[in-house]
Amino acid sequence: MASRRLVSLILVLVISGVSTATIATFDDLSLAPESYWNGSDGSGGFSSGSAYFNNNYNATYMSWDGFAYSNITDTTSSGWTAQYNAITGGGQSGSANYGISYVGWAELPTITLNTAGIVDGLYVTNNNYAYYSMLNGDAYAKKFGGDNGDEADWFLLTIMGKDVDGAATGSVDFYLADYRFEDNSQDYIVNVWQYVDLTSLGMVKSLEFNLNSSDVGAFGMNTPAYFAMDSVVPEPGTLVLLALGGVLLRRKPRNRLG
Repeated sequence: MASRRLVSLILVLVISGVSTATIATFDDLSLAPESYWNGSDGSGGFSSGSAYFNNNYNATYMSWDGFAYSNITDTTSSGWTAQYNAITGGGQSGSANYGISYVGWAELPTITLNTAGIVDGLYVTNNNYAYYSMLNGDAYAKKFGGDNGDEADWFLLTIMGKDVDGAATGSVDFYLADYRFEDNSQDYIVNVWQYVDLTSLGMVKSLEFNLNSSDVGAFGMNTPAYFAMDSVVPEPGTLVLLALGGVLLRRKPRNRLG
């Protein structure tokens, strides 16, 4: 009986300690105010919390892909120079730092966990460059919906889980913009932090991110291939399992909106 009570107490303490934990928040990364990091130091990536974010920087062309991070608060600038701006003007929980991802010329943006586990989810939104390109159109990409708003445009983020052997565990789709509704008043471009549930991917070692759009030309997707990310959240049951060596607890579903 005493042992059972002890286990119950440990379970309560573990759950209390991990319910608000995160895998990565970007807030442990040092940045001067209104600035960004894009890999120009040639490090090839960065760590936040218990995860590693890849980055590929080309010094010849001063270009990058994978992940960067930023704390820029400007939500009105548009175009390529606003690629490091989250349209929200700040992090998901009122924090300063957030991640920026670009699907470019090298490998897909990838988060690698220090230890394989179940990822509950993460928060995403658009960056200024993609948001205003879809809202108004630009020299390379169309205005979503067209001039009359009736064209069925979309901008899709796909997140794929991979296990410790690199095999896919599944994928989750999230629309960063969707103009496919019969009622045009329901069309939207995401401009707040939105939660994406990833529990269906199961135990993962890494997460890969890709973008697709209805606006495609001769050289591929015309919509700027960016999105912003924050607060990668672990499944508490995974942490309980690791702490107690085999006991997996699941929490009740919660509000998924950012």
